[in-house]
Amino acid sequence: MQNRRDFLKTATLAALGSGLVVRRTLAGESSLSNVYINKLGLGGKMKMSFFPYELKLKHVFTVATYSRTTTPDVQVEIEYEGITGYGEASMPPYLGETVESVMSFLGKVNLEQFSDPFQLDDILSYVDSLSPKDMAAKAAVDIALHDLVGKLLDAPWYKIWGLNKEKTPSTTFTIGIDTPDVVREKTKECADQFNILKVKLGRDNDKEMIETIRSVTNLPIAIDANQGWKDRQYALDMIHWLKEKGIVMIEQPMPKEKLDDIAWITQQSPLPIFADESLQRLGDVAALKDAFTGINIKLMKCTGMREAWKMVTLAHALGMRVMVGCMTETSCAISAASQFSPLVDFADLDGNLLISNDRFKGVEVVNGKITLNDLPGIGVMKI
Repeated sequence: MQNRRDFLKTATLAALGSGLVVRRTLAGESSLSNVYINKLGLGGKMKMSFFPYELKLKHVFTVATYSRTTTPDVQVEIEYEGITGYGEASMPPYLGETVESVMSFLGKVNLEQFSDPFQLDDILSYVDSLSPKDMAAKAAVDIALHDLVGKLLDAPWYKIWGLNKEKTPSTTFTIGIDTPDVVREKTKECADQFNILKVKLGRDNDKEMIETIRSVTNLPIAIDANQGWKDRQYALDMIHWLKEKGIVMIEQPMPKEKLDDIAWITQQSPLPIFADESLQRLGDVAALKDAFTGINIKLMKCTGMREAWKMVTLAHALGMRVMVGCMTETSCAISAASQFSPLVDFADLDGNLLISNDRFKGVEVVNGKITLNDLPGIGVMKI
C-alpha cells in the first residue's frame, strides 16, 4: 500500500503541466477518488486584483549609486474558486519600473480567458507577450500563479520541483554603505544572527567599510560592488586585498558595459565573480559563461519563478555557479525565491528582514539558514 501511495504522489506531481490535480494524495491518502482531472476547472475563472503598497525600510539603504528609505511595491492576488495566490512586484529605482507602470501593465492582463490555472506555460507566455519589459510586473503575476497552483496541489514548490529543503543555504544579510559608526552598529545588530554578511562597496571608502566590519566580526563576507569599480586593475587589486580580509565572493565588480574587462578580472580573480546587473533573463545566461563564474538570479528581473527555474538549469548545464538574490520585498517574493534555494551556491534573501511592514509570514532564517516551511504554494500566510 505504501508503494502505491508513493506512486500516486510521484505520478501526480509529474503530471502538473497536464492539468492533473492532487490535493489529499500529497497528504498521504491513497484513495483513487482523490486524484481527479480539472475538477476545480469546470467553469472556473481566475480573477486578479492588485494594489500599491510602499515598503518601509528599517534603515536608510545606500549603495554605490543612490540612497533610499522606502521601496515602491505592488501586491497581487489571484483568486480561483475560493483559493487565493499571492504575488508582488518590488521596484527599486534602478529597474526603471514604477507603481504606475506596474499598475498599467497589470490592467492589461486578462486571466479570465484561461479556465485552467495549471496551464502555467501558456498563461505566463501570454503575460510575457504583453510587453517587452515590465519584468517586476510579470513576476508578480508569475509568483501569484505559482502560489495558487501549489495550493491547488496542496504542496510547496520545493516539493513539486523535487528538492530537499534540508539543503537550503545560509542567507547573507546586507550592510549598506554608511558612516563607520552606523556600519559598526548595524554589524553588531546582525553578527550573531547570520553566518555570512553581504557588504555594498563601489565608493571611495571601500577599505574603511571592510575594516570597520572586521573590527566587529570575522564572519565570511560576500561583496556587491554594484558596478562601482571603473578600472579593471584597481578592481583586481581590490579583490586580492578583499580575499585577505575573509571575503568569499564578488558580485558585479564593474559596469555591465565592460564585459571584456570583467572577463579579464574573472580569469585572474582568486574569488568567484557573479553577474548581477549584467544579467536579467534566460537569454542573457549563455553569453556570460566566459565572463563570470556564476549568475545572481532575481525574480523581479527575470519575470518570476518559471524563468528562474530555467536559468538555474541552464547555468548548471554550462558549468556556472548560481546565486539567488532579491530586492527589498515582503516575505511573499522572498518565500517564492526560497523554493529553489536548495539548488544555489549563495543566497541573498534578506529583503523581507530590511522592512518594518511585512504583510506575510513565510520562509524564516533560523541560525542564519533559510528555513522552508511546508505550507502549500510559495509557503506564505497573511499576517
